Amino acid sequence: MRFQSLTLVAAGAALLAPTMPTASPAADEGPEVRRATDIDVSAADLLSKARECDPVSRGRYRSDSRAPAKIPVCGARGAVFWKADMDIDCDGRPTRHCNRRTDPYFSAATAYQQSDGRHLNAERLPYIVVPTPSHIWDHGAHGVQGGSVAAVVYRGRVRYAVVGDVGPPGIIGEASYATAKALGIPPDPRSGGTASGVTYIVFKDARAQPIEDTAAATRIGERLAREFVGGEPHGQSQGRPQDPSPGQSPGRPQGPSQGRSYQESYGESYGGPPGR
Repeated sequence: MRFQSLTLVAAGAALLAPTMPTASPAADEGPEVRRATDIDVSAADLLSKARECDPVSRGRYRSDSRAPAKIPVCGARGAVFWKADMDIDCDGRPTRHCNRRTDPYFSAATAYQQSDGRHLNAERLPYIVVPTPSHIWDHGAHGVQGGSVAAVVYRGRVRYAVVGDVGPPGIIGEASYATAKALGIPPDPRSGGTASGVTYIVFKDARAQPIEDTAAATRIGERLAREFVGGEPHGQSQGRPQDPSPGQSPGRPQGPSQGRSYQESYGESYGGPPGR
């Protein structure tokens, strides 16, 4: 989780390879992340469904500590979403690229743990960060928890991840080293990330179990993405908890932004200035 500001590289920096290292599904590091050509719901399809914002947050988030608060969490059938920047979360088990030498704000703990009780591996597991519950928004009240499956979209690429950590209560837009690398975003915890243009779509009451099973997250995510694009409410999915989904959080804003596009309501740029 990121509580300090990091300087992000320019959005036009050279892109990294979008694939992840191969590992056996039974291995500690998790299975291989699939290539974009294997994913049957396009970025354009998902973005077309996330064009208009019906806010479910009571207020708006900052993309970093110096940016204006202008990012709402939006509701859709079966999902919530937001459009922001991406800062790099390298927290969890120390690895070659994620440790106290590479990341000045490194923490060996993540908010959620994998099935063997160990903290997550940010270098290998695609995960996203949600804000700590606050008066702005409580993610748990909208069916979002540790292991919830998310589709992350950037520059025509779609990757599936899980909710793996929580961050500051007033800031949004952060994901693991592995998520950034898979999307072609520079993943370096000191200088990586991107200042805008990332869409995070989290499917309600849909979890990958165990949380470290990347193949399960991708499989569930692809199916729910098809349903999200098709406009049909999703039913019970593999790995989804059996208890009923929480009730809708009170206090949904009733402002002029409802039913309007992000460009109309919040301007062309989703994220704030570089750096958190």
